Amino acid sequence: MAEQKQQQRVSGDNLRAFIASAFEAVAVPREDARTIAQLMAQADINGSEGHGVFRLPQYIRRIRGGAVNVRPNIRVERELAGMAVVNGDNGMGHLVMKFAAEKAIEKAKTAGVAWVGAKWSNHAGPASLYATMPLAHDMIGLYMAVGSANHLPPWGGLDMLLSTNPIAVAVPAGEEPAVILDMATTVAAYGKVKTKAQRGEMMPEGWMMDRNGNPLTDPKRANEGFLLPIGGYKGYGLALIIGMLAGNLNGAAMGKDVIDFNNDDTSVTNTGHAIVAINIEAFEDLKAFKQGMDTLIRDIRNSQRLPNVDRIRLPGEGTHVARAEREKNGVPMPEALLAALDQLAGDLKIAKIAR
Repeated sequence: MAEQKQQQRVSGDNLRAFIASAFEAVAVPREDARTIAQLMAQADINGSEGHGVFRLPQYIRRIRGGAVNVRPNIRVERELAGMAVVNGDNGMGHLVMKFAAEKAIEKAKTAGVAWVGAKWSNHAGPASLYATMPLAHDMIGLYMAVGSANHLPPWGGLDMLLSTNPIAVAVPAGEEPAVILDMATTVAAYGKVKTKAQRGEMMPEGWMMDRNGNPLTDPKRANEGFLLPIGGYKGYGLALIIGMLAGNLNGAAMGKDVIDFNNDDTSVTNTGHAIVAINIEAFEDLKAFKQGMDTLIRDIRNSQRLPNVDRIRLPGEGTHVARAEREKNGVPMPEALLAALDQLAGDLKIAKIAR
């Protein structure tokens, strides 16, 4: 906690303004720059530091390297009543997935359920950004993606053929906050490894393993090993299936075709995503559903606890707490991250992020 208090704080408005100005400096159109900035800043406000402004220098490098199209023609390539395939034209993933989510919500209003896949996209930030978009329309959201670099071998193997392949599900309630599950299929997302490395911190045992089967705890040696799947072979299976649904099904990269965007600033990634919107009123009376959710949430929260357990939590509670605190007090910025952003500002000849 002491380290947290020493960190400088940046308001959401200042964060959005800086991110937008950085993208405009590399020829991203103003409205697109603002859209990306809004989503990236929201990641930080929600507590997903590994997917927010931390990624900005990397995104800028890839744009400058010609790996990302700054003026994409994002469009529907295939569609039926309850589905669509979006061609992102190699645009920023945030723009592609916002388009896809809006399309899924629109279709679910009449189809009841809509599945929209995306190809020729890029890294789009945390999964929950898109899974939560249907909540505003009293819908359930489900998001899956192929990760933007392979850090996971098949169970029992050594070849990096899978990624963290995240999944997120957001379910609305009535008086209670929405339940939001956002998880990688590895014990830790690779963004957490990168933030640990930038801060000079070690990783806990259980995040990574070296090629001899020993625990790997130094994030600066991450390329010497691989991430571990959640639940052993079950996490491997889940990562594989998510990759098939978000990658293969859309004609996007999967397996050996995935480009490591952490170490490649020039290659097109063809990142695949999938977003599903479920219209609750197509299945159940909305009021009754929300009341049922409230009851379930309270039953779980108030259920009997093990000794020394202070509270039973539900998925998304940390996000709700972080959002409320950071919207009020600003986003905490580690010194190393601020230094990297100041260096980027100088490189782009824009104003430093306002503290």
